Amino acid sequence: MDTEITIANLSKRYGKTIALDGVSLHIKSGLYGLLGQNGAGKTTLMRILATLLPKSEGSVSVGGFDISQAKDIRRIIGYLPQEFSFYPSLRVREALDYLGLLSGMSNDERKTRIPDVLRCVNLYEDRNKRVKALSGGMKRRLGIAQAILHDPRILIVGEPTAGLDPVERIHFREMLAALAEGRTVIFSTHIIEDIEKTCGRLAVLNRGALVFNGELADFIGSEDSMEAAYIRAIGEA
Repeated sequence: MDTEITIANLSKRYGKTIALDGVSLHIKSGLYGLLGQNGAGKTTLMRILATLLPKSEGSVSVGGFDISQAKDIRRIIGYLPQEFSFYPSLRVREALDYLGLLSGMSNDERKTRIPDVLRCVNLYEDRNKRVKALSGGMKRRLGIAQAILHDPRILIVGEPTAGLDPVERIHFREMLAALAEGRTVIFSTHIIEDIEKTCGRLAVLNRGALVFNGELADFIGSEDSMEAAYIRAIGEA
């Protein structure tokens, strides 16, 4: 099962604005961090990988499929953007059942898969709650549930801990680490601590350019903190 992503000289332009500038990455299975400030190009990169945004230049392969094979790629990836929503009056199980139906899952598949997914994200006991009654952290977990409902090989998650309290952030990081067993999980964030606590490998984007790609230990190097290493990386860009 191919879970790798290969990106070569990827660029994205909006008129004269360059959102991504010649980015090259090779992402293997496991939890991979994508770090950068707001406006660094993280969301643009994730949307291209999710086949929601066309590239301007370069080549991209996702799970063995060229980025032009959008239907094939969408079958093997799960995507959770920073901003997402559900129908607030639906119950948790109803929301997942509706999304599974829209994605083409059969009745038997949904009946079997939904309870398993809700247990995975620790929402099974809350399956009859209405979406509008969920806390911010619970809504994030429901977002992950919809992203993994079809058991994707590759999971792309944008800013999942933004706005969560410290305890929820820890729980969310632990959940992502567990989900990375046997699949590729790209974890995009501007929160340095989240990358430091979870990811052995990372890429750092700054104003659309790739300023680091490799092991966390190499990124920190001789600096005394992750924050100092990040300031050095974007300062040298």
